[in-house]
Amino acid sequence: MTTTETPFVLRIDDPAAVASPLLGGKFGSLAEMTAAGFAVPPGFGVTTSAYRYFLAESGLADTARTVRAEARDADLARVQQLSAEFSAELEGAAVPPALEDAIRSSYARLEQEAGSADLPVAVRSSGESEDLAGASFAGQYDTFLWIRGVDDVLTHVRRCWAGMFGPAVLTYKPDVTADAALADHGICVGVQRMVEARSAGVMFTLDPVTGDRSKVVVEGCWGLGEGVVGGGVTPSRFVVDKVTFEVVRRELTPQESAYGVDPATGVVGLVPVPEDRHQRPCLTDEEIDALAKLAKRIEHHRGAPQDIEWAVSEDGEVFVLQVRPETVWAQRRAEQLVAAPKSAVGHVLARFSGTGVAAAKRPS
Repeated sequence: MTTTETPFVLRIDDPAAVASPLLGGKFGSLAEMTAAGFAVPPGFGVTTSAYRYFLAESGLADTARTVRAEARDADLARVQQLSAEFSAELEGAAVPPALEDAIRSSYARLEQEAGSADLPVAVRSSGESEDLAGASFAGQYDTFLWIRGVDDVLTHVRRCWAGMFGPAVLTYKPDVTADAALADHGICVGVQRMVEARSAGVMFTLDPVTGDRSKVVVEGCWGLGEGVVGGGVTPSRFVVDKVTFEVVRRELTPQESAYGVDPATGVVGLVPVPEDRHQRPCLTDEEIDALAKLAKRIEHHRGAPQDIEWAVSEDGEVFVLQVRPETVWAQRRAEQLVAAPKSAVGHVLARFSGTGVAAAKRPS
């Protein structure tokens, strides 16, 4: 189903999804990874076009612009009030029938492909603004895990739309000159089949502490990767040589709790780790090797250091959940180039002194 010009829903395995701005930064990257043959769980994006259509049809588009404009110069108490009031309006507004039908049929297709009714999915925000130079909205938009049934999917799509007007987003002031691009930025909502992760985490195609590009660093835990990404669990850490794939350093963390689905409530939270796993590494040597080689292939495909979220299922399948460029060391390298000395000797020294030596922390 489409508006007059653009689709409401776009699957990440659709050839048209590659490089499509309709999927925002996060889901656009997953479409690229899917087209390149990497193992990405299937899903679809409720496009930025659908978001704008929803605002227009519900009569909230002008209010959205007014809220953004007023929040720019308001104090925190007023921003919180604006956010709460408008978010409640968004979450309570009806999804237009044509858009609702498109979401329902796309979710039904995922169920059919998986052979599972009420298929658990992740519902993730994927903003246009995530790709703007000088802006980093990472960690400011919403993700909801283990959502089951199309009615709950529709509810959480609206919650992701409402997240565009959370206090952190309304008060965020990026270091960009293209303020006009941010004034009316849109959002895609990705709906993606959940991986029932035995282990999950993040990996970097450089050392985030030293900036050393000869290493792959894998951080992982038992259960869902939310434990690592959200900081609720201290991960184990494996530093792997990018050429030999030898594990050159291991930092193992015993783990008694993990993020997973509470069987009693069906809600994601901290649950006990089986006792026989408390002291065991969350990854085997074979899995570490597979992840490091996967990271190197992704870096080669994208042509720059990457920050990658991954999951390993109970039967050992490895999946790519998110891919984005590593930004902190890239920014430092850019600053070094701008500030490089002008003499010929200085240029040579600057070229080599900035290679493989610098440090970063993963954005939230």
